[in-house]
Amino acid sequence: MAAKKAVLQPAAAAETPYVPTDDDFKLKNSGTIDIDENYASQSYWKDVIAHFFHKKSAVVGMILIILITVFAIVGPGMNSFSYSQQNLATKNFAPRIPGLEKLGIFDGHETMSTSTGSYVVNNYQDNEEYSNLYYWFGSDNFGRDIWTRTWSGTRVSLIIAVAAALIDMIIGMSYGLISGYFGGKVDMIMQRILEVCNGIPRLVIVTLLLLVLEPGMLTIIFALMLTEWVSMSRIARAEMLKLKEQEYVLASRTLGAGSFFIIFRQILPNIIGPIITQLMFSIPTAIFTEAFLSFVGLGIPVPQCSLGSLISDGFNSLTTHPYQIVPPIIIMALLMMSFNLVADGLREALDPKMKQA
Repeated sequence: MAAKKAVLQPAAAAETPYVPTDDDFKLKNSGTIDIDENYASQSYWKDVIAHFFHKKSAVVGMILIILITVFAIVGPGMNSFSYSQQNLATKNFAPRIPGLEKLGIFDGHETMSTSTGSYVVNNYQDNEEYSNLYYWFGSDNFGRDIWTRTWSGTRVSLIIAVAAALIDMIIGMSYGLISGYFGGKVDMIMQRILEVCNGIPRLVIVTLLLLVLEPGMLTIIFALMLTEWVSMSRIARAEMLKLKEQEYVLASRTLGAGSFFIIFRQILPNIIGPIITQLMFSIPTAIFTEAFLSFVGLGIPVPQCSLGSLISDGFNSLTTHPYQIVPPIIIMALLMMSFNLVADGLREALDPKMKQA
């Protein structure tokens, strides 16, 4: 047999080794990094602010509070009148606003209803001496400017309400935290005292206190301070009972931390959300209580004024000059509604369960 010739196969070409380049050693974070904003980490308060501003009604309420507060500060100085300045020659002048009077509205005209019929009067035109005078909200029975008195009264009502709410927050929060933390006989005694205080009608306490003390802003704040702290203490106690057995509290107690350190440095920061929410809800309650006391004559003494006293004065002229009661009623209604809207928005923003719903 013929020998087969061996067929020589070409040897496989040797593979060229890979040479690293500079791009292979580029740092991972040296370029632009895309971050998923939905899962980006953020602080607790940034998350609260984002949820708060996401609720439109809460934002509207906050804007109204800011606007009313600004007018309460600068409003009384926007014209030449003071809240106590009287001029009987210009009493019961209807609202007159520059610029709008040319449109036929707020031009000083007023429809008077009498037993013989209705007729239109304009005290500005009937008295040439006061033809260049402008009362933006009109004047009252003593010739005082209602615009100035409305914003001065708003300032007084806001000061009373905010001061009383802050004091009630401090008293009620401290009372509830101490009662819930120590528990046992301490909690039982403190809760019985709270039930006694809550059993007495608040209006009776405030009325008797104002009859004994001299009427004024400080007296009203003191009266509200004695009656509005109960609800705050109950919320603080409930939160304390829920948190005092947590691991971080037990760890602090094991390491020798004092009781008041644990209460006000460990637990209080964790319940600040419900406390702030209750504070915002208590402000309109204080505004309403102060307005009621002023309405029945137990509030701010004359010539000072508040929203309640202005509503009381306007009520006496409701059938003859209804424009006098409209500004303080609208301001008080907007204030109470705005604080409730803000409080509702804070409650949803600060409560994780409501944010998940």
